Amino acid sequence: MNDTHDAAGGCRMTRREFLQTMAATSLLAGLPTGAAAALAADRPALGGLGLDADFLSKLLSIAMSRGGEFAEIYVQDALLSDIALDDGKIRSASVGASRGVGVRVIKGLKVGYAYSDDFSPEALRRTADTAALIAGGQGSWTPVPLRPEMARPLSPKRLPFAEAPVEKKTAIVLAMDAAARQYDPRVKQVFGRLADTAVYRLVANTEGLLAEDHDALVRAAVQLVVSDGKDRRTGFFGGGGRVGTEHYDAFSPELIARTAAKSGLAMLGAVDAKAGEQSVVLANGWSGILLHEAIGHGLEADFNRKKTSLYSGRIGQKVASELCTVIDDATLANRRGSINMDDEGAAPQRKVLIEKGVLRGYMFDRLNAKLMGQGFQSTGSGRRESFRHYPLPRMSNTFLAPGEHTPDEIIHSVKKGLYCKMFGGGQVDIANGQFVFEVSEAYLIEDGKLTAPVKGATLIGIGPKALEQVSLVGADAELDPGIGTCGKDGQWVPVGVGLPHVRLDNMTVGAAKA
Repeated sequence: MNDTHDAAGGCRMTRREFLQTMAATSLLAGLPTGAAAALAADRPALGGLGLDADFLSKLLSIAMSRGGEFAEIYVQDALLSDIALDDGKIRSASVGASRGVGVRVIKGLKVGYAYSDDFSPEALRRTADTAALIAGGQGSWTPVPLRPEMARPLSPKRLPFAEAPVEKKTAIVLAMDAAARQYDPRVKQVFGRLADTAVYRLVANTEGLLAEDHDALVRAAVQLVVSDGKDRRTGFFGGGGRVGTEHYDAFSPELIARTAAKSGLAMLGAVDAKAGEQSVVLANGWSGILLHEAIGHGLEADFNRKKTSLYSGRIGQKVASELCTVIDDATLANRRGSINMDDEGAAPQRKVLIEKGVLRGYMFDRLNAKLMGQGFQSTGSGRRESFRHYPLPRMSNTFLAPGEHTPDEIIHSVKKGLYCKMFGGGQVDIANGQFVFEVSEAYLIEDGKLTAPVKGATLIGIGPKALEQVSLVGADAELDPGIGTCGKDGQWVPVGVGLPHVRLDNMTVGAAKA
């Protein structure tokens, strides 16, 4: 598993302007008759894509024609925009669409999946038949009436980004650059990006589900280079979520830029990390990426069904310190990892995975829940990158519940150790739980106080063992500002992570050249 906080961003026109332009230039010519006009009128309903319930039922019948046990149609219509800044200038600004249909057929352990970005009836019929052929089998299916429903929106947006003029988006990126350069003359280079996506999704399946959803996602970020003539470091910060433009009134471009600059400047003159076992304190917020990586992936159902996770078959057993309660919650308003419905049409859930050190459950999509049997059900965790991908059990917003200590109490409790404030990338081996994480901003703890900045530190450990080493948990639980993207099996989805301040004892710290 690999996780990152890379940014992307930008836009040149509103959704309405974009769709009208596409219709006028025949770029929507591949859609069924009337679909281009409906999209240009900004009516993203079933008929707006030329896919009514009757036609979807016919596609499902084709998908089931070769003896499948279950079939599903996934439709996506996304508008993506991107602005990138380098050296004080807008270097690129683009807008694009990601629109298509995926058809999945399941028969036992066999999964047939095919997709098309051609919305013509002939292309979609071929797509459904291809998925059926891959799954194989013989049999017939009696159609089930589709029951239309709209996913309940969890994240209200007062001023949606998709409707914001390009000047508004460009101003955010330019303001980040100006604020970073004004903050300190040692800021030498600034890279800024703003990305936003507006997406319509539809899921129809052979159990009668016909669910629709509208949502949006945005993220602004700055990465910069600082130098004092002797040392050269980088700083990063950013965030967003399922929010509107109003989010950046408080989480302002200036705040983003200053935070990135402070992070980079603080690391100038950093001392080399010292390898070995020591007490480690994790800062709240983004440090939750370690929990996500070291623990979360091992609790996804596919790894446990295949018995390749250290947590396989351990529900009801103690797997962590009793101070640890781990939660995955897809229902939090406006958060990056939240969803109105998962990519199988199931409602999102708040899931207690580990309660006071005891494993309570896994994160399920419908396929792995069915294959594991024993009353397991989907937890609304089936997620996919796009219509080109089939769903997998994935995390949403994963965090550690708060404890009772203050950050000062936790830091003061350490005689000698390492304080980890910001992390870069990391990875985990699901089979043995081994994880490695780069610490991009860290400080020595000496006699209960933060002292010199530390460079080149990595945290190395085994997931369950790391949770057993938790000795103090803070009361200051916080989610990250909205920067995480998680990779699994070649698919990338937005996620949230969170943590209060936490002390871990006997952690292995690696030292790398930085």
